[in-house]
Amino acid sequence: MLLAAAMLCGSVLASAQQREEASDTLHLPEVEVLATRASSNTPVAFTTVSKEQLAAVNYGRDLPYLLSFTPGVLTTSDAGAGVGYTSMRVRGTDATRINVTLNDIPVNDSESHSVFWVNTPDITSSLRDVQVQRGAGTSTNGSGAFGASVNMRSQDFSRTPFAELSGSYGSFNTNKETFKFGTGLLGKHWAFEGRLSHISSDGYRDRATSSLFSYYAQAAYISDNTRLRFITFGGKEDTYHAWDGISRSMLENNRTYNPNGEIKYGDVVTGFYSDQKDIYKQFNYQLLFDHWFNNNWKLNIALHYTDGYGYYQEYKNQRTLTEYSLEPFYVDGEKVKKSNLVRKKILDSGFGGGVFSVQYTGERLASVLGGGFNKYSNNHYGQVIWVENYLGTLDPNHEYYRNKGKKTEFNIYWKNNYTIWNGLSAYVDLQYRHINYTIKGVNDKWDWTASPEHMQTLDVDENFNFFNPKVGLNWQIDTRNRAYASWAIAQKEPTRNNYNDGPLTVHPKAEKLMDWEAGYEFKSRIFSAGINLYYMKYKDQLVLNGKLNEIGELMAENVPDSYRCGIELMAGVKFTNWLRWDVNATFSRNIIKNYVGYVSDYDDSWHEMWTQTAVEKGNTTIAFSPSAIVNSVLQFNYKGFEAQLQSQYVSRQYLDNFESKEDSLDPYFVSNLNLAYSFRLPHTKKITAGVTIYNLFNKKYENNGYSQTVAVYPGGDKSNQYTLVSDPRFYPMAGTNVLGHLTFSF
Repeated sequence: MLLAAAMLCGSVLASAQQREEASDTLHLPEVEVLATRASSNTPVAFTTVSKEQLAAVNYGRDLPYLLSFTPGVLTTSDAGAGVGYTSMRVRGTDATRINVTLNDIPVNDSESHSVFWVNTPDITSSLRDVQVQRGAGTSTNGSGAFGASVNMRSQDFSRTPFAELSGSYGSFNTNKETFKFGTGLLGKHWAFEGRLSHISSDGYRDRATSSLFSYYAQAAYISDNTRLRFITFGGKEDTYHAWDGISRSMLENNRTYNPNGEIKYGDVVTGFYSDQKDIYKQFNYQLLFDHWFNNNWKLNIALHYTDGYGYYQEYKNQRTLTEYSLEPFYVDGEKVKKSNLVRKKILDSGFGGGVFSVQYTGERLASVLGGGFNKYSNNHYGQVIWVENYLGTLDPNHEYYRNKGKKTEFNIYWKNNYTIWNGLSAYVDLQYRHINYTIKGVNDKWDWTASPEHMQTLDVDENFNFFNPKVGLNWQIDTRNRAYASWAIAQKEPTRNNYNDGPLTVHPKAEKLMDWEAGYEFKSRIFSAGINLYYMKYKDQLVLNGKLNEIGELMAENVPDSYRCGIELMAGVKFTNWLRWDVNATFSRNIIKNYVGYVSDYDDSWHEMWTQTAVEKGNTTIAFSPSAIVNSVLQFNYKGFEAQLQSQYVSRQYLDNFESKEDSLDPYFVSNLNLAYSFRLPHTKKITAGVTIYNLFNKKYENNGYSQTVAVYPGGDKSNQYTLVSDPRFYPMAGTNVLGHLTFSF
């Protein structure tokens, strides 16, 4: 209905010309990132979010939430308020399948393949724009794109000196303070800019606190045909765990309850561990060199290094001591095998390498040769720092496991866009990618099946060689109309968890995606509309199917045949110079064919066992893949006053692949209202004051969770028909909450 109304209004409105304000930003030809970006004649589906669009909503929430109103994007927040541990999905695919780069340099963690946005707080304040490519997208550096690519560009330099001070405060003691400055161009060649940020929040859920600090600094030398930039950014995060969900009954009785850190004696919770925290520091360094030989030839070379160190601590109730390489002890002659303890898991990683691109732009041919080489290493180790009433000898840093992951990656791509005739162009994109991944050492899991029993031994040494071709046609029919179609292959290696949690003797296979896309776009000064059709066919997609490995841990398995297909609709109407309405919608089917899932067998008399029941489901919906996502953004701008109403509808999402309503997230419709007023005072460029009301209509909803389904056999007799019993967990989101903000620009 929204799309139909937008198209109807657009067809009858008169045209209007909006005056563009002059910019103080220093622009050179954009060579440094276009190597992996889509342009207007690239036959893929993408959305570019500008710096101004980001700034209009950047008052404290993490970047995934600022992108949540682009087509097919969903967000999650453990703490329930959009600060701390947040993540995003695109077209139903999770963070491990979304490639993220900044200035063409990979951001995804090389082992988990995820991006932990909490490690780079307020990175949005230092971005020029963000492009979200849906589907396989164009060839890029880093992990394989199985749902989307998120391509970020750092901010441009300003010709003139500037300073900006902004602050936000609101519900749950959420606050954000940011200071930015720039020298402008010095001596016609030099420029320096920087940013300091602090974000903290108590979180919506109990004790789900976040305290985040970050910085960004860049220096540049600029000449007529050369630019050399050094960029460093990073931060420190200190968050209390909100990693566990709550039951459906708890949603009704105590929505803010956070079970993490519970101290239990029997079934009674007597308190919470105050240091149940995740603490991590990450520092990033980039050296970017851009050179323009002439109007046709351009070169970009970038070197980078990321240093990360951190840990998290957990209070564990009644843990078996031998699992932590601790000897049982005796109290009054009775052997104590289990005790409450605190464990600490530590990461110490380094990631470095280089990327390059050579670009040629001619009258009919645009060609890019690019690639990169990256190396990664990460030490994983764990300590037991406290055991309740322990009578043996306990080293203050008792270590119970240690292993090291190493990854070497090389990729090279060649992209060509050739104009065949009168606006019709052909696109060919060929990529080769090689990966070597090793894990050596002792895992953090006890192997009960070994004789004698001991911690699991990790011995992974895998090589992958991927050839990823992409081809397509783009037809720029005229200045307003464009049509395109493409076919692409993307391949992706397993994550660290796929190895660690899988069978010890059988390693997972790589995943493969074939992606078909076709679309049409219409653009005028007052009205735009688009449609994109996609069919993403997976081979050997890795999914959690409930199956357990030898020691009872959940693991992912390759499923032979699955697909995602859908339609994406976009429309925008500029009613006047001061009123605009944008809508987009994604309708999809996301199916695993001939699915066989597994549930643990359970009975009150003998409790949960590692024996399992196979459930043949047939064709079923892939978990966390809603069939409908609809976004609406209504914007009003008049004489310094700005108002923006954002609304999102998300249909039902299943928590596992059994398609059970009991194990699902209910549909939800949520709106946010942004209000701001900008004015000038002496000695200022602009002052902006405003307020954002999140979840305007106080909707009770959850956007993430997990299932806990078991098979119950009456009396424990497997000759009887089993019953599937669900006990899912959910992450509740905050009701109506408010964040006020104030910005001074000089």
